[in-house]
Amino acid sequence: MKPGLKLFSAVCTTEVVVVRAAPGALDLRCGGEPLATEATPAKRAEPAAGFDAGTLLGKRYSDGDGTLELLCTKAGEGSLSIGETLLELKGAKPLPASD
Repeated sequence: MKPGLKLFSAVCTTEVVVVRAAPGALDLRCGGEPLATEATPAKRAEPAAGFDAGTLLGKRYSDGDGTLELLCTKAGEGSLSIGETLLELKGAKPLPASD
C-alpha cells in the first residue's frame, strides 16, 4: 500500500484515498468487509452491525498511533476499520494562542 492508492467499499458507496500508508499489509475494511482496489457492482450488501456509523466526505480517518491516514472522497454508510478496530475521525490541529 502506498499514498495515492484509491480504495472502494464492497458494502456501500464509500471511496477513500490513502494519504499516509502504514508499513506492511493491513486488513482495511469498510462496513465490516475488506476494501477493494476496484469499484464493485452496484448491488451491495448492508454494513455489519457496529460498522454502520458512516463516513463523511472530505474527512480524514486514522489509526490510533497515526501511521495510517485515509481521506474520504465519497461518503457512504459503512465505517472504516483495520480488522475489528474502527478508525478515528481526525480532527483539526488547534492553533496557537495569540494572546
